[in-house]
Amino acid sequence: MKSWLQSLKGSWAPAFTFLWIIIIAMQWVSFASELWLEETRELVLTTITMLALVKIVLPFRPWIEFIVKAATLFFILYRTLVSYSIIIPFGGVANRLDQFISNMSPYIWFSLIAWLVIEMVPLIVTTKQRILVLVGINIAALAVLDSFTPTVLWEEVAWIVFAGMGWLVTQHLQYFRQHYPQGWKHIRRYPYKIAANIAVIFALIIMAGVNMPEVQPALTDPYTAWTQRNSSTTAGISNGAGALNQRMNTASGYSRQDNRLGGGFNFDYSPVMTITTNQRSYWRGETKQTYSGTGWSDGGNDDQILNDVPMTAELENTQETRHSTEQVVQTITMQNDQSYPVLFGAYSVHRVQSVDRDSRANGLRWNPEQAELLWDPSSRRTAYPKTYTLVSYVPVIPEKELRTKTFNELYGKNKQEAYLQIPDELPQRVRDLAQNVTSTAKTPYEKVGLLQQYLQQNYAYTNNPDLSRKRSRDFVDAFLFEIREGYCDYYSTSLVMMARSVGVPARWVKGYAPGQQTFSDDAATGEGDENMSSYSVTNADAHSWVEVYLGEYGWVPVEATPGFDMPLLTEQEDSKTPEAPEVKDQPEPEQPEQTSQTNPEEGSKIHPVIIGSAAAILLLWAAYIVWRNRADIHFYLLRLRRGKPLTPDEKVVVETEHWLRYMRRKGFVRPSHETLRESVDRWALEAPERASILHQLLGRFEQARYSPSSVTAEDWRKVRQQASLLHKEGWMQRWAGRKAASDQKDKG
Repeated sequence: MKSWLQSLKGSWAPAFTFLWIIIIAMQWVSFASELWLEETRELVLTTITMLALVKIVLPFRPWIEFIVKAATLFFILYRTLVSYSIIIPFGGVANRLDQFISNMSPYIWFSLIAWLVIEMVPLIVTTKQRILVLVGINIAALAVLDSFTPTVLWEEVAWIVFAGMGWLVTQHLQYFRQHYPQGWKHIRRYPYKIAANIAVIFALIIMAGVNMPEVQPALTDPYTAWTQRNSSTTAGISNGAGALNQRMNTASGYSRQDNRLGGGFNFDYSPVMTITTNQRSYWRGETKQTYSGTGWSDGGNDDQILNDVPMTAELENTQETRHSTEQVVQTITMQNDQSYPVLFGAYSVHRVQSVDRDSRANGLRWNPEQAELLWDPSSRRTAYPKTYTLVSYVPVIPEKELRTKTFNELYGKNKQEAYLQIPDELPQRVRDLAQNVTSTAKTPYEKVGLLQQYLQQNYAYTNNPDLSRKRSRDFVDAFLFEIREGYCDYYSTSLVMMARSVGVPARWVKGYAPGQQTFSDDAATGEGDENMSSYSVTNADAHSWVEVYLGEYGWVPVEATPGFDMPLLTEQEDSKTPEAPEVKDQPEPEQPEQTSQTNPEEGSKIHPVIIGSAAAILLLWAAYIVWRNRADIHFYLLRLRRGKPLTPDEKVVVETEHWLRYMRRKGFVRPSHETLRESVDRWALEAPERASILHQLLGRFEQARYSPSSVTAEDWRKVRQQASLLHKEGWMQRWAGRKAASDQKDKG
């Protein structure tokens, strides 16, 4: 037992080395967590940690250590596969072993690679130079991935810097121990001093990093410059609705990839199309119904029927309103050469009037389930249409009537289950929040209105959300509870999932906002309608919103994003939406115009607990510095009070007062009738171990007060040293007393 404890005591350097390696490895696991399955992530982390513990805690011979580690690895692998139901054990040992062998691939390869990392890195990285190279490679790799992938990795970089600093300190102490054993034996007596100095250095670096001012770069990095240069030519495939999860690396425009929402974008005002119409509207493109946790997929649309589009014939819409509508005629003229998957139109297109002023409609497909007018360039020689005219019927929403319609009245048996899809991984707190917000509403219309009101009033709009706050892997959960700011994709996706959580069928829609009204001759055309207006739509108008299904009233568009104007499901003068209940632990309402101002503390890349700990360490360090130099500070204050420096004689007198107060605190009382010499003689008899120091201090005091010869600066320094020894004698006496008591107790 003693030999094992002794080996543990001597293995502090390998233990700390494995700790730094685990921290670095965890940052790569964090990056890969978006790509890996949950069981893979847990398997790798558990394998790295447990194998490191085996290496430290169980110092066996190499071949025994290998067997123990292999057994540990396979046990971890088996338990992980069982806990995630990848294998369901049944039967005897032979059957279970067969199940394990059949299902352990590819997971075993992750475990073996993790084992290889734990074994090889400590063997290869053995010098300060190699540590610096390894840490530098990791930092450079994560910096490149941060720029060229959707993931924000600055927090991971910070942790690697921290681990690298700790590793260098460990390596330095290990080198000192091996090459200077006598010096190491001496500093081992003061472990707290070493730990305190290391903690102060780390705290200084952390606080300097936290309080460093944010300065915009003077030069644009090549990658950003390249993407900005090409933004105008790639507007049709870049991010206006935020499909590509990047930070200010893309320009606004109609998105092509909706499976990974998030990130930020730059506004691009390149023209997309000009629309001449008799009514301002949102220009609808595609809809999505399947939410994956990170975005929207087309998985739920694969089995839907696409119909050829007959020119001027009415298009079938399986879910349009049975109530009053208003006809909207629109002529779209494209202003760029991009090809889009759909033709854009107001609400649901009812009829195609012309395409490139031609009566043919080859290349057009109609999806009646999603009300999408799809463009299929493979069946048509020409490129995407330069101009087309569509006729739409926009529903007129009877708000007062809808407020009274219950779930049963609106849906009955037709609950539209496909549009109530919620992934199993959606955190429960999202559902709880939706229930809490809509608790006072009784009808679907009112519930959607409360959700819309809650999102618009409690979350800030910005095209560059602070993704450093993101912890959850679910897009909606991260927006509602962590990031708490964003643009249309964040609001619209959250409204869809919250509406589904309370039983209201909803789907996600993307297209363009109305654009800016222009005054051109084009408005004079359009079947002689004097009410025609012209709108200029740019990449910056790319937008996403929500459609909720309200039974016989069809699909009703809903705007979730603050600052955008869609006069549907909004509070009217003659009918008010019920007030949403107060929801605890949610962000306070913010105005959209304040979105560019973020709280520096909230944007910090370091956890508040770490910042608080660093601040506490620095405060304690400052207090220690003040206490250690209290005599000098006292002399400086006396100098300010007297207007001149103290002489060595005066300093000795002041120091005498200090050590007399110390003796009084230790129980050595000096009666008023005794001279200082009489008191010192008596104290010397009571505490013989202090007699020599007390008589030396007494001699210096009598020289300073009564002797004609002045005290020199050298004498004053000796007085300070002797006073310091007097304090140390007290500590040594206390320690010796405790040790004697402990020895006596052991003997007893």
